[in-house]
Amino acid sequence: MLQEGSKAPDFSLPDAEGKTWSSSDFSGSVYVLYFYPKDDTSGCTVEACGFRDSWGEFEARGVKILGVSPDTTASHGKFARKHSLPFILLADLDKKAIEAFGAFGEKSMYGRKYMGVLRSTFVIDSKGVIAKVFPKVTPAGHAAEILAAVDALAPSKA
Repeated sequence: MLQEGSKAPDFSLPDAEGKTWSSSDFSGSVYVLYFYPKDDTSGCTVEACGFRDSWGEFEARGVKILGVSPDTTASHGKFARKHSLPFILLADLDKKAIEAFGAFGEKSMYGRKYMGVLRSTFVIDSKGVIAKVFPKVTPAGHAAEILAAVDALAPSKA
């Protein structure tokens, strides 16, 4: 997994409407890139709804939220509509961005080990540098953690 102080990898991924977003679209701004395993599963829904419920606070700070999973654009659209998610969900079907950030690896459930998306979040500063990494996210309360991390960025970094 990438570390704080690293340059954020470039990405170019489609959203739920098929519009392609690239990392360069967010240069000069602070943004949050969060990786999650699957649309409309319990933990992913709690995490997404936390960002939704704090959306106004992120907007007031000028911070964009980008959720990334290997689900399809159609799945993202359904998930966003069902839960009224106001932020961008990006489809990374081939997992290139997920792997570039180191958000893919070994997981374990009920003693079974398998490879999958590691629930993790990166706060990217206005210069495209990773300012904060959350490698093992607990979905409940995560949006508040991210707001605190954004607020802790020095004005020279934000």
